[in-house]
Amino acid sequence: MLSPEHRAIVKATVPLLESGGESLTTHFYKMLLDEHPEVRPLFNQAHQASGAQPRALANGVLMYARHIDQLEQLGGLVTQIINKHVALQIQPEHYPIVGACLLRAIEQVLGEDVATPAVIDAWGAAYGQLADILIGAESALYRSKAQAPGGWVGARPFRLARKQAESAEVVSLYFEPVDGQATLQAEPGQYIGLRLYIDGQEHRRNYSLSALSRSGFYRISVKREPGGVVSNFLHEGLDPGATVELFPPSGEFTLSASNKPLVLISGGVGITPTLAMLEAALPSGRPVHFIHSARSAEVQAFGAWLEEVVASHPQVKRFICYEQGEGGDALGRLDRELLERWLPADRDVDAYFLGPKGFMAMVDGHLRDMGVPDGQRRYEFFGPASALV
Repeated sequence: MLSPEHRAIVKATVPLLESGGESLTTHFYKMLLDEHPEVRPLFNQAHQASGAQPRALANGVLMYARHIDQLEQLGGLVTQIINKHVALQIQPEHYPIVGACLLRAIEQVLGEDVATPAVIDAWGAAYGQLADILIGAESALYRSKAQAPGGWVGARPFRLARKQAESAEVVSLYFEPVDGQATLQAEPGQYIGLRLYIDGQEHRRNYSLSALSRSGFYRISVKREPGGVVSNFLHEGLDPGATVELFPPSGEFTLSASNKPLVLISGGVGITPTLAMLEAALPSGRPVHFIHSARSAEVQAFGAWLEEVVASHPQVKRFICYEQGEGGDALGRLDRELLERWLPADRDVDAYFLGPKGFMAMVDGHLRDMGVPDGQRRYEFFGPASALV
Protein backbone atom coordinates (compact mmCIF):
# COMPACT_ATOMS: atom_id res chain seq x y z
CA MET A 1 0.00 0.00 0.00
CA LEU A 2 1.22 3.49 -0.85
CA SER A 3 2.02 5.33 2.37
CA PRO A 4 2.67 9.07 2.94
CA GLU A 5 6.36 8.22 3.26
CA HIS A 6 6.27 6.45 -0.11
CA ARG A 7 4.63 9.48 -1.73
CA ALA A 8 7.27 11.81 -0.31
CA ILE A 9 10.11 9.63 -1.62
CA VAL A 10 8.56 9.31 -5.08
CA LYS A 11 8.06 13.07 -5.39
CA ALA A 12 11.61 13.67 -4.20
CA THR A 13 12.98 11.53 -7.05
CA VAL A 14 11.27 13.62 -9.76
CA PRO A 15 14.36 15.85 -10.37
CA LEU A 16 16.50 12.74 -10.85
CA LEU A 17 14.05 11.31 -13.36
CA GLU A 18 13.80 14.64 -15.18
CA SER A 19 17.54 14.60 -15.78
CA GLY A 20 17.80 10.94 -16.76
CA GLY A 21 14.27 9.69 -17.36
CA GLU A 22 14.66 8.87 -21.04
CA SER A 23 17.92 6.94 -20.57
CA LEU A 24 16.25 5.02 -17.76
CA THR A 25 13.23 4.10 -19.84
CA THR A 26 15.40 3.20 -22.85
CA HIS A 27 17.32 0.79 -20.62
CA PHE A 28 14.01 -0.49 -19.24
CA TYR A 29 12.62 -1.26 -22.69
CA LYS A 30 15.76 -3.10 -23.79
CA MET A 31 15.66 -5.23 -20.67
CA LEU A 32 11.94 -5.91 -21.01
CA LEU A 33 12.04 -6.91 -24.67
CA ASP A 34 15.26 -8.93 -24.38
CA GLU A 35 14.12 -10.93 -21.38
CA HIS A 36 10.41 -11.22 -22.19
CA PRO A 37 9.93 -11.83 -25.92
CA GLU A 38 6.29 -12.68 -25.24
CA VAL A 39 5.49 -8.98 -24.80
CA ARG A 40 7.27 -7.79 -27.97
CA PRO A 41 4.08 -7.86 -30.07
CA LEU A 42 2.61 -5.21 -27.76
CA PHE A 43 5.26 -2.68 -28.77
CA ASN A 44 5.88 -1.02 -32.12
CA GLN A 45 9.58 -1.50 -32.84
CA ALA A 46 9.66 1.63 -35.02
CA HIS A 47 8.60 3.68 -31.98
CA GLN A 48 11.37 2.02 -29.99
CA ALA A 49 13.98 2.85 -32.61
CA SER A 50 12.87 6.48 -32.93
CA GLY A 51 12.84 6.96 -29.15
CA ALA A 52 9.13 7.86 -29.17
CA GLN A 53 8.16 5.00 -26.86
CA PRO A 54 10.84 5.70 -24.19
CA ARG A 55 10.06 9.43 -24.31
CA ALA A 56 6.35 8.76 -23.86
CA LEU A 57 6.97 6.44 -20.91
CA ALA A 58 9.36 8.95 -19.32
CA ASN A 59 6.71 11.64 -19.68
CA GLY A 60 4.06 9.39 -18.15
CA VAL A 61 6.27 8.38 -15.23
CA LEU A 62 7.15 12.00 -14.48
CA MET A 63 3.52 13.12 -14.69
CA TYR A 64 2.49 10.34 -12.33
CA ALA A 65 5.27 11.12 -9.86
CA ARG A 66 4.50 14.87 -9.85
CA HIS A 67 0.80 14.35 -9.23
CA ILE A 68 0.88 11.26 -7.04
CA ASP A 69 -1.07 13.17 -4.35
CA GLN A 70 -3.66 14.43 -6.85
CA LEU A 71 -4.00 11.88 -9.62
CA GLU A 72 -7.08 13.63 -10.99
CA GLN A 73 -4.71 16.29 -12.34
CA LEU A 74 -3.34 13.78 -14.83
CA GLY A 75 -6.44 14.61 -16.87
CA GLY A 76 -6.88 12.73 -20.12
CA LEU A 77 -3.48 11.02 -20.05
CA VAL A 78 -4.79 8.06 -18.03
CA THR A 79 -7.81 7.70 -20.31
CA GLN A 80 -5.54 7.71 -23.39
CA ILE A 81 -3.34 5.01 -21.87
CA ILE A 82 -6.33 2.86 -20.90
CA ASN A 83 -7.84 3.01 -24.39
CA LYS A 84 -4.54 2.20 -26.10
CA HIS A 85 -4.01 -0.73 -23.72
CA VAL A 86 -7.49 -2.09 -24.41
CA ALA A 87 -7.02 -1.75 -28.17
CA LEU A 88 -3.86 -3.89 -27.89
CA GLN A 89 -5.39 -6.26 -25.30
CA ILE A 90 -3.01 -5.56 -22.43
CA GLN A 91 -3.87 -8.02 -19.63
CA PRO A 92 -3.33 -8.03 -15.82
CA GLU A 93 -0.53 -10.59 -16.13
CA HIS A 94 1.55 -8.12 -18.14
CA TYR A 95 1.82 -5.62 -15.29
CA PRO A 96 4.10 -7.61 -12.92
CA ILE A 97 6.54 -8.19 -15.79
CA VAL A 98 6.70 -4.48 -16.58
CA GLY A 99 6.94 -3.52 -12.91
CA ALA A 100 9.84 -5.85 -12.15
CA CYS A 101 11.83 -4.55 -15.16
CA LEU A 102 11.10 -0.92 -14.29
CA LEU A 103 12.35 -1.31 -10.72
CA ARG A 104 15.50 -3.08 -11.90
CA ALA A 105 16.10 -0.32 -14.43
CA ILE A 106 15.80 2.31 -11.67
CA GLU A 107 18.35 0.39 -9.60
CA GLN A 108 20.81 -0.09 -12.46
CA VAL A 109 20.62 3.38 -14.00
CA LEU A 110 20.43 5.52 -10.86
CA GLY A 111 22.87 3.39 -8.89
CA GLU A 112 22.68 2.03 -5.36
CA ASP A 113 23.62 5.37 -3.75
CA VAL A 114 20.45 6.93 -5.17
CA ALA A 115 18.22 3.91 -5.69
CA THR A 116 18.31 2.85 -2.05
CA PRO A 117 16.06 0.08 -0.73
CA ALA A 118 13.68 2.78 0.54
CA VAL A 119 13.46 4.36 -2.94
CA ILE A 120 12.86 1.00 -4.62
CA ASP A 121 10.23 0.11 -2.03
CA ALA A 122 8.46 3.44 -2.57
CA TRP A 123 8.49 3.07 -6.34
CA GLY A 124 7.29 -0.51 -6.04
CA ALA A 125 4.31 0.68 -4.02
CA ALA A 126 3.67 3.55 -6.45
CA TYR A 127 3.78 1.25 -9.46
CA GLY A 128 1.44 -1.17 -7.67
CA GLN A 129 -1.07 1.64 -7.15
CA LEU A 130 -0.87 2.71 -10.79
CA ALA A 131 -1.19 -0.89 -12.01
CA ASP A 132 -4.29 -1.42 -9.86
CA ILE A 133 -5.89 1.75 -11.27
CA LEU A 134 -5.19 0.76 -14.87
CA ILE A 135 -6.17 -2.90 -14.45
CA GLY A 136 -9.47 -1.92 -12.84
CA ALA A 137 -10.34 0.64 -15.50
CA GLU A 138 -9.28 -1.65 -18.35
CA SER A 139 -11.28 -4.57 -16.95
CA ALA A 140 -14.37 -2.36 -16.81
CA LEU A 141 -13.83 -1.24 -20.41
CA TYR A 142 -13.32 -4.84 -21.59
CA ARG A 143 -16.63 -5.81 -19.94
CA SER A 144 -18.42 -2.84 -21.44
CA LYS A 145 -17.27 -3.71 -24.97
CA ALA A 146 -18.14 -7.38 -24.53
CA GLN A 147 -21.68 -6.59 -23.31
CA ALA A 148 -22.48 -3.96 -25.97
CA PRO A 149 -24.46 -5.01 -29.07
CA GLY A 150 -22.07 -6.65 -31.50
CA GLY A 151 -19.27 -6.58 -28.94
CA TRP A 152 -16.76 -9.28 -28.19
CA VAL A 153 -13.86 -10.27 -25.94
CA GLY A 154 -10.29 -10.64 -27.17
CA ALA A 155 -9.48 -11.40 -30.80
CA ARG A 156 -12.20 -12.02 -33.37
CA PRO A 157 -11.59 -13.31 -36.92
CA PHE A 158 -12.36 -10.86 -39.72
CA ARG A 159 -12.05 -11.35 -43.47
CA LEU A 160 -10.46 -8.78 -45.75
CA ALA A 161 -13.39 -8.11 -48.07
CA ARG A 162 -11.85 -5.40 -50.24
CA LYS A 163 -8.74 -3.28 -50.81
CA GLN A 164 -8.76 0.08 -52.51
CA ALA A 165 -5.89 2.41 -53.34
CA GLU A 166 -6.63 5.93 -52.10
CA SER A 167 -3.38 7.60 -53.19
CA ALA A 168 0.20 6.74 -54.08
CA GLU A 169 0.85 5.95 -50.41
CA VAL A 170 -2.49 5.00 -48.82
CA VAL A 171 -4.65 1.92 -49.22
CA SER A 172 -8.02 1.24 -47.60
CA LEU A 173 -8.85 -2.20 -46.22
CA TYR A 174 -12.43 -3.30 -45.55
CA PHE A 175 -12.89 -6.01 -42.93
CA GLU A 176 -16.08 -8.03 -42.30
CA PRO A 177 -16.64 -10.59 -39.50
CA VAL A 178 -16.06 -14.20 -40.49
CA ASP A 179 -19.01 -15.34 -38.37
CA GLY A 180 -21.40 -12.97 -40.16
CA GLN A 181 -22.71 -11.67 -36.84
CA ALA A 182 -23.19 -8.07 -35.76
CA THR A 183 -20.20 -5.89 -34.97
CA LEU A 184 -19.70 -3.27 -32.29
CA GLN A 185 -20.51 0.19 -33.63
CA ALA A 186 -17.46 2.38 -33.26
CA GLU A 187 -17.67 6.04 -32.41
CA PRO A 188 -16.32 8.41 -35.08
CA GLY A 189 -12.64 8.99 -34.32
CA GLN A 190 -11.94 5.61 -32.71
CA TYR A 191 -9.35 3.05 -33.81
CA ILE A 192 -9.27 -0.73 -34.13
CA GLY A 193 -6.62 -3.18 -32.96
CA LEU A 194 -5.16 -5.74 -35.40
CA ARG A 195 -3.21 -8.89 -34.65
CA LEU A 196 -1.15 -10.14 -37.57
CA TYR A 197 1.41 -12.90 -38.06
CA ILE A 198 4.17 -11.96 -40.50
CA ASP A 199 6.96 -14.46 -41.18
CA GLY A 200 5.98 -16.31 -38.02
CA GLN A 201 6.16 -13.23 -35.81
CA GLU A 202 3.15 -11.72 -34.05
CA HIS A 203 2.49 -7.99 -34.50
CA ARG A 204 -0.22 -5.81 -32.99
CA ARG A 205 -1.13 -2.38 -34.30
CA ASN A 206 -3.85 0.23 -33.86
CA TYR A 207 -5.35 1.95 -36.91
CA SER A 208 -7.95 4.69 -36.98
CA LEU A 209 -11.27 3.80 -38.58
CA SER A 210 -11.63 5.93 -41.69
CA ALA A 211 -15.38 5.39 -42.12
CA LEU A 212 -18.41 4.86 -39.92
CA SER A 213 -18.88 1.22 -38.97
CA ARG A 214 -22.68 1.12 -39.06
CA SER A 215 -22.76 -0.95 -42.26
CA GLY A 216 -21.27 -4.05 -40.62
CA PHE A 217 -17.69 -3.56 -41.71
CA TYR A 218 -14.60 -1.77 -40.45
CA ARG A 219 -12.44 0.29 -42.79
CA ILE A 220 -8.89 1.36 -42.06
CA SER A 221 -6.68 3.36 -44.41
CA VAL A 222 -2.97 2.69 -44.05
CA LYS A 223 -0.01 4.72 -45.25
CA ARG A 224 2.95 2.71 -46.50
CA GLU A 225 5.90 3.58 -44.27
CA PRO A 226 9.46 3.05 -45.57
CA GLY A 227 10.75 -0.04 -43.78
CA GLY A 228 7.43 -0.50 -41.96
CA VAL A 229 6.94 -4.25 -41.50
CA VAL A 230 3.20 -4.10 -40.86
CA SER A 231 2.26 -1.27 -43.24
CA ASN A 232 4.12 -2.89 -46.14
CA PHE A 233 2.50 -6.25 -45.36
CA LEU A 234 -0.96 -4.66 -45.40
CA HIS A 235 -0.18 -3.01 -48.73
CA GLU A 236 1.44 -5.97 -50.47
CA GLY A 237 1.10 -9.17 -48.44
CA LEU A 238 -2.56 -9.25 -47.44
CA ASP A 239 -5.02 -10.11 -50.21
CA PRO A 240 -8.84 -10.07 -50.21
CA GLY A 241 -10.18 -13.24 -48.63
CA ALA A 242 -7.39 -13.40 -46.03
CA THR A 243 -8.34 -13.58 -42.36
CA VAL A 244 -6.93 -11.41 -39.59
CA GLU A 245 -7.86 -10.94 -35.95
CA LEU A 246 -9.35 -7.69 -34.73
CA PHE A 247 -9.80 -6.31 -31.23
CA PRO A 248 -12.86 -4.17 -30.44
CA PRO A 249 -12.80 -0.45 -31.35
CA SER A 250 -11.35 1.85 -28.73
CA GLY A 251 -10.24 5.45 -28.20
CA GLU A 252 -11.46 8.63 -26.51
CA PHE A 253 -10.73 11.01 -29.43
CA THR A 254 -14.34 10.96 -30.57
CA LEU A 255 -16.80 13.43 -32.01
CA SER A 256 -18.96 14.99 -29.30
CA ALA A 257 -22.53 16.12 -29.91
CA SER A 258 -22.63 19.88 -30.43
CA ASN A 259 -24.33 22.63 -32.41
CA LYS A 260 -21.13 24.63 -32.74
CA PRO A 261 -19.35 24.84 -36.11
CA LEU A 262 -17.04 21.85 -36.55
CA VAL A 263 -13.45 22.35 -37.66
CA LEU A 264 -11.53 19.25 -38.77
CA ILE A 265 -7.81 19.79 -39.42
CA SER A 266 -5.46 17.04 -40.55
CA GLY A 267 -1.95 16.52 -41.86
CA GLY A 268 -1.05 13.57 -44.09
CA VAL A 269 -2.56 10.26 -43.06
CA GLY A 270 -3.98 12.05 -40.00
CA ILE A 271 -6.98 12.57 -42.26
CA THR A 272 -8.33 9.08 -41.46
CA PRO A 273 -10.32 9.68 -38.23
CA THR A 274 -11.57 13.05 -39.49
CA LEU A 275 -13.30 11.26 -42.38
CA ALA A 276 -15.48 9.28 -39.99
CA MET A 277 -16.16 12.46 -38.00
CA LEU A 278 -17.18 14.32 -41.15
CA GLU A 279 -19.43 11.46 -42.22
CA ALA A 280 -21.10 11.43 -38.78
CA ALA A 281 -21.63 15.20 -38.76
CA LEU A 282 -23.30 15.45 -42.17
CA PRO A 283 -26.89 14.54 -41.14
CA SER A 284 -26.93 17.24 -38.45
CA GLY A 285 -26.43 20.05 -40.94
CA ARG A 286 -23.91 21.79 -38.66
CA PRO A 287 -21.32 23.92 -40.47
CA VAL A 288 -18.09 22.02 -41.14
CA HIS A 289 -14.72 23.48 -42.12
CA PHE A 290 -12.53 20.63 -43.36
CA ILE A 291 -8.86 21.63 -43.61
CA HIS A 292 -6.22 19.21 -44.86
CA SER A 293 -2.49 19.53 -45.50
CA ALA A 294 -0.59 17.07 -47.70
CA ARG A 295 2.75 16.96 -49.48
CA SER A 296 1.16 16.86 -52.92
CA ALA A 297 -1.98 15.93 -54.83
CA GLU A 298 -0.38 12.56 -55.66
CA VAL A 299 -0.25 11.46 -52.03
CA GLN A 300 -3.48 13.05 -50.83
CA ALA A 301 -6.08 10.42 -50.05
CA PHE A 302 -9.87 10.67 -50.47
CA GLY A 303 -9.79 13.78 -52.65
CA ALA A 304 -12.60 12.59 -54.93
CA TRP A 305 -14.81 11.57 -51.99
CA LEU A 306 -14.35 14.96 -50.36
CA GLU A 307 -15.36 16.69 -53.60
CA GLU A 308 -18.57 14.64 -53.68
CA VAL A 309 -19.33 15.55 -50.06
CA VAL A 310 -18.82 19.25 -50.69
CA ALA A 311 -20.97 19.14 -53.84
CA SER A 312 -23.91 17.53 -52.05
CA HIS A 313 -23.64 19.23 -48.63
CA PRO A 314 -23.52 23.04 -48.78
CA GLN A 315 -22.73 23.30 -45.07
CA VAL A 316 -19.28 21.74 -45.70
CA LYS A 317 -16.35 23.91 -46.74
CA ARG A 318 -13.20 22.09 -47.84
CA PHE A 319 -9.70 23.63 -47.91
CA ILE A 320 -6.63 21.76 -49.14
CA CYS A 321 -3.01 22.88 -48.79
CA TYR A 322 -0.20 21.18 -50.75
CA GLU A 323 3.45 21.65 -49.82
CA GLN A 324 4.54 21.10 -53.40
CA GLY A 325 3.16 20.62 -56.88
CA GLU A 326 -0.11 21.97 -58.21
CA GLY A 327 -3.76 22.01 -57.21
CA GLY A 328 -5.43 22.58 -53.89
CA ASP A 329 -6.44 25.91 -52.39
CA ALA A 330 -2.95 26.98 -51.32
CA LEU A 331 0.67 26.03 -51.92
CA GLY A 332 3.07 25.66 -49.01
CA ARG A 333 2.70 24.48 -45.44
CA LEU A 334 -0.37 25.12 -43.36
CA ASP A 335 0.27 28.16 -41.18
CA ARG A 336 -1.53 30.78 -39.14
CA GLU A 337 -2.32 32.94 -42.16
CA LEU A 338 -4.18 30.08 -43.84
CA LEU A 339 -5.95 29.11 -40.62
CA GLU A 340 -7.07 32.72 -40.15
CA ARG A 341 -8.44 32.68 -43.68
CA TRP A 342 -10.16 29.29 -43.51
CA LEU A 343 -11.64 29.22 -39.99
CA PRO A 344 -15.08 30.72 -39.27
CA ALA A 345 -14.97 34.36 -38.18
CA ASP A 346 -16.54 33.36 -34.86
CA ARG A 347 -13.91 31.23 -33.13
CA ASP A 348 -16.42 29.54 -30.79
CA VAL A 349 -15.92 26.27 -32.65
CA ASP A 350 -15.17 22.63 -31.89
CA ALA A 351 -11.77 21.88 -33.42
CA TYR A 352 -10.34 18.37 -33.88
CA PHE A 353 -6.89 17.94 -35.37
CA LEU A 354 -4.47 15.13 -36.02
CA GLY A 355 -1.15 14.66 -37.79
CA PRO A 356 2.55 14.56 -36.96
CA LYS A 357 3.42 15.86 -33.50
CA GLY A 358 5.01 19.08 -34.77
CA PHE A 359 1.99 19.74 -36.98
CA MET A 360 -0.40 19.33 -34.04
CA ALA A 361 1.69 21.58 -31.80
CA MET A 362 1.61 24.27 -34.49
CA VAL A 363 -2.15 23.96 -35.00
CA ASP A 364 -2.89 23.94 -31.28
CA GLY A 365 -0.79 27.04 -30.66
CA HIS A 366 -2.35 29.00 -33.52
CA LEU A 367 -5.91 27.99 -32.59
CA ARG A 368 -5.30 29.04 -28.99
CA ASP A 369 -3.89 32.40 -30.05
CA MET A 370 -6.78 32.89 -32.46
CA GLY A 371 -9.31 32.49 -29.68
CA VAL A 372 -10.53 28.89 -29.95
CA PRO A 373 -11.36 28.10 -26.29
CA ASP A 374 -9.53 25.54 -24.19
CA GLY A 375 -11.55 22.34 -24.08
CA GLN A 376 -12.72 22.92 -27.66
CA ARG A 377 -9.34 22.01 -29.16
CA ARG A 378 -8.89 18.24 -29.27
CA TYR A 379 -6.18 16.03 -30.74
CA GLU A 380 -4.94 12.45 -30.74
CA PHE A 381 -1.55 10.77 -31.08
CA PHE A 382 -1.15 8.01 -33.66
CA GLY A 383 1.79 6.63 -31.70
CA PRO A 384 2.71 6.86 -28.01
CA ALA A 385 1.06 9.82 -26.28
CA SER A 386 3.45 12.54 -25.13
CA ALA A 387 3.50 16.22 -24.29
CA LEU A 388 2.41 18.41 -27.22
CA VAL A 389 5.40 20.77 -26.99
